[in-house]
Amino acid sequence: MNADSSFQRPRPRRNYGYASVLRPCTRRPCLAEFHNELMTQHTSEVTHPSLRDAAPLVYWLDRPGFASRRDPLTQTIDCDLLIIGGGYTGLWAALQASERDPSRDIVVIDSQRVAFGASGRNGGFCDASLTHGLANGQSHFAKELPRLLELGCENFAELVASLDRHDIDADFEATGQLSVATTDWQLAGLQAEVNELTEAGESVEFFDPAAMQREVHSPTYFGGLWQRSNAGILDPAKLCVGLAAACERRGVRIYDETACSGLDAQGAMIRAETLRSAVHIDAGKVVVATNAFPGLLPAIRRRVVPVWDYALMTEPLSGAQLDSIGWKRRQGLSDAASLFHYFRLTADNRILWGGYEAVYYFGDRLDMARREQRPVTFDLLAQQFFTMFPQLYGLRFTHRWGGPIATTSRFCATFGTAMQRRIAFSVGYTGLGVAASRFGARVALDLLDDPQSELLQLDYVRSAPIPFPPEPLRYIGIQMTRRAIARSDTNQGRRGAWLKLLDRFGVGFDS
Repeated sequence: MNADSSFQRPRPRRNYGYASVLRPCTRRPCLAEFHNELMTQHTSEVTHPSLRDAAPLVYWLDRPGFASRRDPLTQTIDCDLLIIGGGYTGLWAALQASERDPSRDIVVIDSQRVAFGASGRNGGFCDASLTHGLANGQSHFAKELPRLLELGCENFAELVASLDRHDIDADFEATGQLSVATTDWQLAGLQAEVNELTEAGESVEFFDPAAMQREVHSPTYFGGLWQRSNAGILDPAKLCVGLAAACERRGVRIYDETACSGLDAQGAMIRAETLRSAVHIDAGKVVVATNAFPGLLPAIRRRVVPVWDYALMTEPLSGAQLDSIGWKRRQGLSDAASLFHYFRLTADNRILWGGYEAVYYFGDRLDMARREQRPVTFDLLAQQFFTMFPQLYGLRFTHRWGGPIATTSRFCATFGTAMQRRIAFSVGYTGLGVAASRFGARVALDLLDDPQSELLQLDYVRSAPIPFPPEPLRYIGIQMTRRAIARSDTNQGRRGAWLKLLDRFGVGFDS
């Protein structure tokens, strides 16, 4: 297993999957070809019969009580701490800042609404890893990896404790995560990881083909690796809504539909301009928690690119359908290819099925209204679902959606400050932010308030990922990487010249 790889899947700790479904090519692609190919994939309607009634909506948000919006900011205000972004990082930052100092005047704003972005659209896989898996942590932070593993486990335990302390019902289940092999070479890779994960303190169980079939029934499964500890599943939108409610109970003010258009130093304060004329916020300190959405700071724009992930949700399974697939221990699952799917059961026994593709649009464009629906991807996902579980043929999907996730070239979060350490940011969780965002929020607060914090001495916090190149090199490089990893998966995991070059520099494009 190559621990220093641009697109190596750091199994079994990933909840979002991206890679290309484009067929391998033998000739050199051009920018126009890539651009035209991606644009035409939005022109058709879904065709798979299982998608006939699927609503083009995010399942997690398409439920009573989740569509309500808070009032926007309509007048100038001031505060001690302004947090820009109403997702996990922003809400965890507000909650932890309030716990540190209950008298602190804290404001959270979001350009849309709480949970609108990846925090309300993800698969709900909650994993303790701060480094996007053991292999990636060893690659980038080998010397301090033991401490990062400890901090990740502590953060995970504190997250679970916070759910109880603040009465947040997020449907959390400590199921662990199960990575399944669909080829012999994947099975060998999983078997090789057993000792590594055990030495890292994880509780793991390896399934040979027979044991895997007893655990989850699919004709495509060759075996699996179950990480029983420090992982689980939850309802991502319920977590967001619960965090927001907990913040408001502690006096935090939250404003939806309030976009920040710029940040400027105004004496001892930072002024956040909004898109509403003559409405601004003067804050003593600011946390930028925008993740995949347009960065207000140049450092964010250099270090982070948005990639799009797509998912489907089935109707609830009957008792007979559940019996036909096993899955009694309800683990979060992913297959062990680099082009992998993630899937899990919900509280009402639906199956969320997503991943496989990573789509990057030229120029970091985030046109949500146009791009959150991608029929060609939904049709492909539906086809693959019934290949995985043919016994469920006839099951219907009720929802289909997509959204952007922020990735960095080192596959995990990046941190920094601006304007004489009065602004801090934590972004770029690369699809594994459900738990890591709580830690990222803690780092951002320490950057503002506690320069002697142990966390700020970590290379994980002090270092920055190699920036992505400007366009058009950014777009061309990402598309080349997507195609290269597709070829690798069809060639027993062997990595071609392009991926080996990226491996050499420890950079790449991932989810």
